[in-house]
Amino acid sequence: MSSIEDPTDDLSVTPPKTWATGVPAVAHALQYSLSQTSVRRTALTLLNVNQAKGIDCPGCAWPEGGPRERALNEYCENGAKHINDEATTRRVTADFFAQHSVSELAAKSDYWLNQQGRLTEPMVKRPGSQHYEPIGWDEAFGLLAEELRGLDSPDEALFYTSGRLNNEAAFLLQLFARAFGTNNLPDCSNMCHESSGSAMSETLGVGKGTVSLDDLHRADLVFVVGQNPGTNHPRMLSALEETKRNGGQVIAVNPLPEAGLMRFKHPQKIRGVLGRGTAIADQFLQIRPGGDLALFQALNSMLLEAEDAAPGTVLDRAFIDEHTSGFDEFAEHVRAVGWAHVLAATGLRREEIEEVRDRVLRSERIIVCWAMGLTQHKHGVPTIREVVNFLLLRGNIGKPGAGACPVRGHSNVQGDRTMGIWERMPQAFLDALEREFGFTPPTEHGWDSVDSIRAMLDGRAKFFLGVAGNFVRASPDSDRTEQAMRNCRLTAHISTKLNRSHAVCGQTALILPTLGRSDRDVQSGGEQFVTVEDSMSEVHASRGRLEPASEALLSEVAIVCRLARRTLSEDVAIPWEEFEADYGTIRDRISRVVPGFEDFNARVAEPGGFRLPNPANHGKFRTATGKANFTRNEFVNLEVPAGHLVLQTLRSHDQWNTIPYAMNDRYRGIHNARRVVLVNQVDLDALGIADRSEVDLVSVWRGGEERRAPGFRVVSYPTTPGSAAAYYPETNVLVPLDSVADISNTPTSKGVVVRLEPVG
Repeated sequence: MSSIEDPTDDLSVTPPKTWATGVPAVAHALQYSLSQTSVRRTALTLLNVNQAKGIDCPGCAWPEGGPRERALNEYCENGAKHINDEATTRRVTADFFAQHSVSELAAKSDYWLNQQGRLTEPMVKRPGSQHYEPIGWDEAFGLLAEELRGLDSPDEALFYTSGRLNNEAAFLLQLFARAFGTNNLPDCSNMCHESSGSAMSETLGVGKGTVSLDDLHRADLVFVVGQNPGTNHPRMLSALEETKRNGGQVIAVNPLPEAGLMRFKHPQKIRGVLGRGTAIADQFLQIRPGGDLALFQALNSMLLEAEDAAPGTVLDRAFIDEHTSGFDEFAEHVRAVGWAHVLAATGLRREEIEEVRDRVLRSERIIVCWAMGLTQHKHGVPTIREVVNFLLLRGNIGKPGAGACPVRGHSNVQGDRTMGIWERMPQAFLDALEREFGFTPPTEHGWDSVDSIRAMLDGRAKFFLGVAGNFVRASPDSDRTEQAMRNCRLTAHISTKLNRSHAVCGQTALILPTLGRSDRDVQSGGEQFVTVEDSMSEVHASRGRLEPASEALLSEVAIVCRLARRTLSEDVAIPWEEFEADYGTIRDRISRVVPGFEDFNARVAEPGGFRLPNPANHGKFRTATGKANFTRNEFVNLEVPAGHLVLQTLRSHDQWNTIPYAMNDRYRGIHNARRVVLVNQVDLDALGIADRSEVDLVSVWRGGEERRAPGFRVVSYPTTPGSAAAYYPETNVLVPLDSVADISNTPTSKGVVVRLEPVG
């Protein structure tokens, strides 16, 4: 596939769109799908994706309705692209690796690497070599096991996962790692929604959202904060349209205007094809990056004032008195928040915030949805705690049509955490593992993603196994991350397609090709299915429909089982062969270890699966106080020197996580380029920089530390004044490894202080 060209930037700009989806989205989805595979395979994937007995879309974690509520075409534009990107008929063979050295692959773009197609056989790069070469599975497992057993400590090994991993394989991976002797289980949650889990666990006693799809439909008011549904989870727009049609309202809070939150044209409805579609946001607050904490503090203060003026009519005093702790301390703190501070932090007008307050006072059922626009700031955890304060004031936890809704991006990122993929699983989970499998798991907390990079840099970690991800491109501080990976003695990646992490590797490197979500999975016990958990705690089955890309592929479950058998001593009596043959036996064990999964096999066999219980919705808060906790949250403004801007990294529309499917961002009007930076014309005038001129982006970190991303074109765009936006992973190089959110340790990718240096 070397004939595929590595694209170069050739920027053209059109006005940003004021609506999303419609017929053009269908056309783009089909065009990309048919460029990857045949009409027959495209039809097979699209007719089965997100159906009750079909393939769970690997693209995002947005839930489906009940089996009888799903459309025949239950997918979005980007989901169709992603499932057929995986179903591609392009293949990467041993000949490809013979033609392309590792250093040559490292120089290629993310787009080019992905477009080469599906990996077909295990490959190894040996020490001193510049090329991958074929290796048999047995030898590959022997190489991995030998390296693991040769470590001075189990904690020198890292086991990283992306959210694409299914529940069964995730459970086995953490079981293997802990039986080996380490809790080093970093995952992609560390870099996105860790702040959500940290804040919600402290305040509500559970790190997951509390709402269902039906709640969203029934809400009177939905906040969509720091989130771009039209690109990152487009099926959310269908849910918001239902909210609107049921009489609810939507408030969008974001530094950029996003087309999907302006107007949505549902491609399966007449009004979306022939009509104007549905206006989604009733109010748009164009906030400064990181100003959301001040916004919710202002709203909370105004709700207290409204209660003072009309006692007993605003706050849910019965809920507060029975179910919460810390109200008085919270109230004292938030009453002291001044308007000067709020307006400076948010960039909003007082009248705008007062209008939001009035909408809140008219609403009985309120949901707050958020994504990485909140989590990837230094004060991300305090911000989400303040959102919880806002919901608690009027009893909007555990009430139909109300609650907290962190919207996660990967299809099973929430399920992976439920299955134990976390470096700090609670002791109760470890005790359950010990009871079920007869070994004592380690109790010392492991390293998260950021600390894993630090450990590789200083030689404390020497072995890296990545499952279903692209760690090098997903991580911050790209230069240091790449150096960290190259410091390892051995790196291995369980993958479906080629990515940059395969080209930035340790002294020895392995590529272990695996089945995709869309592939049929046949083991000695017959055809298997896997399960996933979506953003709203619904657990359901996923069954592949396509013939695998190669006879040499193994499932993720099989790879973990065989590696465990080769690595662990016989003292740990875990039936890995049985697990590989029949995934139902894995689910039996999960049912006895993980709360909420009792009778797992029977319940997941029901069409649509089942929903996990959320104690917070039943007035049970597993916090230190036994109640939902109000919190005091200090806001510290990001210091931005004169002549600098606050940069947020984001995705283009034609992109899935770190991988672009095209060089376009059609809703924002950017075409044929990715190295662009979006800046308000007011800031360009103040900086003396011309639209479309070339600049280097230079991030400024404490002590004068600088990082540089060269060769970006400036595009005048209606961002919030004082801010800028650019695509990741190209700008991950600008995010310092040590610039992380307090408590959660999440990289601050939405709050990077930069200056624009003109080129030439």
